[in-house]
Amino acid sequence: MTGKVYLVGSGPGGTGLLTQRAAEIIHMADVIFYDQLPGEEILSSLPKKAEKIDCGKYGGSHTLEQHEIESLMVDRAQKDLTVVRLKGGDPFLFGRGGEEIETLRAAGIDIGMVPGVTSALAVPASVGIPVTHRKYASQVTILTGHEDPTKTRPALDWKLLAQGRGTIVILMGVANLKKIARALIANGKSGKTPVAVIERGLRKDRRVTTGPLATIGDMAAQAGVKPPAVIVIGDVVRLYDPTRADLIPYEGE
Repeated sequence: MTGKVYLVGSGPGGTGLLTQRAAEIIHMADVIFYDQLPGEEILSSLPKKAEKIDCGKYGGSHTLEQHEIESLMVDRAQKDLTVVRLKGGDPFLFGRGGEEIETLRAAGIDIGMVPGVTSALAVPASVGIPVTHRKYASQVTILTGHEDPTKTRPALDWKLLAQGRGTIVILMGVANLKKIARALIANGKSGKTPVAVIERGLRKDRRVTTGPLATIGDMAAQAGVKPPAVIVIGDVVRLYDPTRADLIPYEGE
């Protein structure tokens, strides 16, 4: 007998943007592999009957390494259990869902996919920034900010990114924000390009720091910006209006 593993996206935070399908699968689970990214509201609602395995990363320390997580998922599924790998946002957007599918397929495990709302879209939207707009941007590029643009062989083409006319959305980029800004400017992006750094996007304590690309790194440092944050680079940021009181977080509405 072999169980099934569901890769479930929990959305950008709070139960309000957790899909109905995700909630159904979570409450069917015998085992839930989770980290801190879904947020306390979702984690506190996990079914008591399920075995819960913490896979979080805290201050650079990994509770479990990726290969250990995958091995445990295979083990539980082979015991005829329903397994949920619960991830923040969407499982396939910087969530290592692709790696987990490869391992599960190799072990002959059935897999279910439950997409989630990604913070790359939801967080800018929550403050009134559309990532595309007919006047400002007809394309959007989503990057991981873990990529250090100063390394010898970066995986990203900074020249192509700098010369593009669309919106750039960066996840997990606070630590490298200054380096990213310098790389974009060095490759042709205007230092006047507007940038928004949105901390804790769907929580009541959300904060938005805006400024030009040339100085946003220093501005964020002076403001004490900390993860989690979504960075939006491009002319769509001009639509952000900090005076709009109707733009409220989803969490706790």
